[in-house]
Amino acid sequence: QVQLRESGGGLVQAGDSLRLSCAASGRTFSSFGMGWFRQAPGKERDFVAAISWSGRSTSYADSVKGRFTISRDNANNTTYLKMNNLSPEDTAVYYCAATMRMIAVATSAYQYWGQGTQVTVSS
Repeated sequence: QVQLRESGGGLVQAGDSLRLSCAASGRTFSSFGMGWFRQAPGKERDFVAAISWSGRSTSYADSVKGRFTISRDNANNTTYLKMNNLSPEDTAVYYCAATMRMIAVATSAYQYWGQGTQVTVSS
C-alpha cells in the first residue's frame, strides 16, 4: 500500500508557472513508476506525464510536451510536476498516481491515487 498527497495547486494567470508536488508514504517509493493525470469538469481523467522507477525514463502527453517536466526525488519520496507557460486549457484537478509497472501512461495501469489538487489558469 502507498499513500499519495498532492500539493502546489492554485489560481494563476496564463503564462505563469506552477510546481506540483506529490509526497508518498508506505511501501518503498523507488519501486513504483509515478504519473500525473488531470481531469477537467465534465471530462475524463487524462494522462499528463509519467516517470520510471529510477527517473531515467519519462513520457508526456502531446499537449504538455515542452512545457511540463516530471521529476522525482527517491530520497524524499516525492514526485514533482513543473508546469510552465500555463494556459486556461490546463485548468483541471491534477492527480498523482503510482504504478507497480516501471512506467505507464494508461489510467488503468495505476493502482494508487492521490486526492488531487486544483489548478486554475485565468486568461
